[in-house]
Amino acid sequence: MKITITGDPGSGKSTVSKMLSQELKLKYYSTGEMFRRIAHDMNLSFKELTQHAEKDARIDKRIDNYQKTLGKKEDNFILEGRLGFHFIPDSIKIKLTVKPEEAAKRIMQDKRRDESYLNLQEAIKAVNERKASEKKRYKESYNIDVEDSKNYDLIIDTTIIPAAEVVKKIIIFLSLS
Repeated sequence: MKITITGDPGSGKSTVSKMLSQELKLKYYSTGEMFRRIAHDMNLSFKELTQHAEKDARIDKRIDNYQKTLGKKEDNFILEGRLGFHFIPDSIKIKLTVKPEEAAKRIMQDKRRDESYLNLQEAIKAVNERKASEKKRYKESYNIDVEDSKNYDLIIDTTIIPAAEVVKKIIIFLSLS
């Protein structure tokens, strides 16, 4: 079983993907972690690398090739990443959404992030800028609209649902598929 999980920044992609991989005993991969490693190696913040990726297609190509190879070589895994649904077309495609204010609150509490924000409004602005940057890049590079619900088999709004409940919803969906 190949499962790809995408979603808005702060929607709980990492948390849900890790919990689901443990529950289903599947390997877990994350393009977000790969992107963070690249940012660290280039001595850039996540935001700076996102902006750099708008001008340098090699960054996205590196992550794209990783996903394509994974989809061809392995069968049982969960891939958390914005474009996994596109690069692994035979996967079960799940998208997590969240309202911007809740996303910003979660991001401000996330210790993995190298960004810090003075207040909630600044964090909301950063979330919206990141989404706009990624949407633009993906449309220009792949002619993909990541907001198009037709790309996904299941969409869950995580704004008021705890991660464990999201995992339960996914498991129920998988059992019915």
